[in-house]
Amino acid sequence: MNALIEYSPSLFAGAWVTLQVALLSLALAVATGLLGAACKLSPYLPLRLWTMLYTTVVRGVPDLVMMLLVFYGGQLVLNEVLDYFEWDFIEIDPFVAGVMTIGFVFGAYFTETFRGAFLSVAAGQLEAGRAYGMTGWQVFRRVLFPQMLRFALPGIGNNWLVLLKSTAIVSMIGLSDMTRVADQAGRSTHQPFTFYLAVCVLYLAMTAISGYFLGRLTTRYNVGVREAHV
Repeated sequence: MNALIEYSPSLFAGAWVTLQVALLSLALAVATGLLGAACKLSPYLPLRLWTMLYTTVVRGVPDLVMMLLVFYGGQLVLNEVLDYFEWDFIEIDPFVAGVMTIGFVFGAYFTETFRGAFLSVAAGQLEAGRAYGMTGWQVFRRVLFPQMLRFALPGIGNNWLVLLKSTAIVSMIGLSDMTRVADQAGRSTHQPFTFYLAVCVLYLAMTAISGYFLGRLTTRYNVGVREAHV
């Protein structure tokens, strides 16, 4: 217990790094998912094919393998290009690599989530908006997006919780998140169980708080919607 108290500032600092990685990755994944969904629903075949290739490949490769591929392989390729132009070598920051990789990976899952949600909105709703004289942007902002978000929220919530837990893989590329801090503290004090248990509690706290806010958000977007009871 004394060792846990001694390392608690480092653990909380690592938890803050974990949360930053998760939130920035979420923002990137949502942006990528919206763009991917738009491409998958596009009438242009090349856009649909490229997006299908992206979602198929990314969802078929383990997150850890993708992380190591981007961090080590991407750094090697980048420096080969820089060497060709006789520019200085650079080292990819683990934080940037972690955010980019997790955001890129979960962008594929969000693509499918948003695509299904867009398709769930009745076409008659959009036609009614146009009949009222709304522009395409107004139909999207006032009719399509709010209803799409209601359908997408369960998938968004599930993806966020999985994304949050997946941040633990950034410890493999040297980023001092709470998993890496716990590993180092456990090795130095010979109490790995104590520190990994503390990390479990911190992750549980994050997911519990996330679940609460997701529930509130779901309630907000379901106002006025009658749920079917079987």
